[in-house]
Amino acid sequence: MSANQTDKILRWLIGTTVIFALALNLIVFAASNKKELSIPQQMQYRTQALTTTAIMFLGLAVMINAYYAGKHAEAMQKNAAASEKNVELSMQNAQISQDRLIAERFMAAITQLGHERIETRIGAIYILERIAQDFPKEHWTIMEILAAFVRENTGILKEGELVKEEDSQPIYWSKPKSRVLSTKLVEQNSNEEAPKIRRDVQAALIVIGRRNSLLELEIQKLDLRNIDIRRADILGANLERADLRGSDLSGADLRGSNLSGANLNCAKLARSILYETNLLKANLRGANLQGANLNRANLQGANLRAANLQSASLRAANLEGANLYKANLQQATLKVANLQGAKLFLANLQGAKLGKANLHLAGLIGANLQGANLNGANLSGANLNAAKLQQTEVFFANLTEASLTEADLYQANLMGANLNRAILYEANLSQANLIGANLFGTNLCDVKLEGAILTGVKNLDSQQIGMAVGDRTTRLPDDLEAPTHWPQSS
Repeated sequence: MSANQTDKILRWLIGTTVIFALALNLIVFAASNKKELSIPQQMQYRTQALTTTAIMFLGLAVMINAYYAGKHAEAMQKNAAASEKNVELSMQNAQISQDRLIAERFMAAITQLGHERIETRIGAIYILERIAQDFPKEHWTIMEILAAFVRENTGILKEGELVKEEDSQPIYWSKPKSRVLSTKLVEQNSNEEAPKIRRDVQAALIVIGRRNSLLELEIQKLDLRNIDIRRADILGANLERADLRGSDLSGADLRGSNLSGANLNCAKLARSILYETNLLKANLRGANLQGANLNRANLQGANLRAANLQSASLRAANLEGANLYKANLQQATLKVANLQGAKLFLANLQGAKLGKANLHLAGLIGANLQGANLNGANLSGANLNAAKLQQTEVFFANLTEASLTEADLYQANLMGANLNRAILYEANLSQANLIGANLFGTNLCDVKLEGAILTGVKNLDSQQIGMAVGDRTTRLPDDLEAPTHWPQSS
């Protein structure tokens, strides 16, 4: 029902009520003037008529008041709806303006990324960073753009192509840090000069490394595959879950960076600085880490299958549960490193330094530890079956309950080692030094002891010796006699 119709009905109701009240009063007053009625009766009739009329007008007033109160409430509701709509329109206009501003800044920055002047390109990179900070919805898009910029501008230089000296000066995160952590191999290979990284690429890497990964979904991973950023300075960079497969980061400084969950499959990291870098569960399968500085790095659960870590420094690194199957750790430094539960099957650890390393429950089946240093290492419960330990130093190492079945310990130095309940079934201990070693409960069944030195060993009994294979060159403790079945001549 429209407002006009409602007003007409209200006017008709008011008019009808007034006419009815006047008519009633006229009738009552006319009737009360009869002579046969006494004055009190006439007054009573008139009072009743007036009371009835007053009640009618009061009811009418209440109805009119309710009607106009409803009209007022309706008007207020319309005003509120109008105000809300205005606010909504203002917000929409503000959003449109903001989107237009973002688009304009976006397009301007992207256009400047292709500018011929490097200063303009660097400025555009930092403008994109500011947009990503101010407008979180655009964060991932900007990171993808910068990653694409790095991919497109880091190819190997063509013959005769040079990078300008002023375009390749290093950019540091804050204050330039000391480079004392660089390995000696960097200096030794300085004659093999790698192309200098461009400053705009360096700036893009810095912005990417400063990104807020909390704004990204689990499936969103930076695509930095096959990039060439040799000798880049990206200290403390956040490259969590980044895809760096096949990339060349040789000589790069990644100190304190976060590469947890990153994919570095077949990446080149030779002579790179990864001091205190977080590589938790990173994929480094087949990666080249030759001569890299990984001191105090977190490689817990990392996949280093067939990785090249020759001469790398992993002092105090955390490699708990890491996969080092067939990894090359020749001459690597692993002193005080945590290799608990690590898989080192068929790994090459020739000449490696593992002093005081934790190899508890580590898998070293078929590993080559020839000439390695395991002094004071914890090898309790480790599996060293068929491992090569020729001329290895194992001073005071803990080999409690370790399995050394068919292991080759020829000329190994096991002085003071704890071989409590270790299994040495068919192991080769020829010419090994076991002075002061603890052989309590050690399984020496068919162990070769030709030329071995067992003087001063602890907890060795005749039954253990009777199960071993020795000869007259075997030097036994003074309280034990050589078994009669041992050959007495060579």
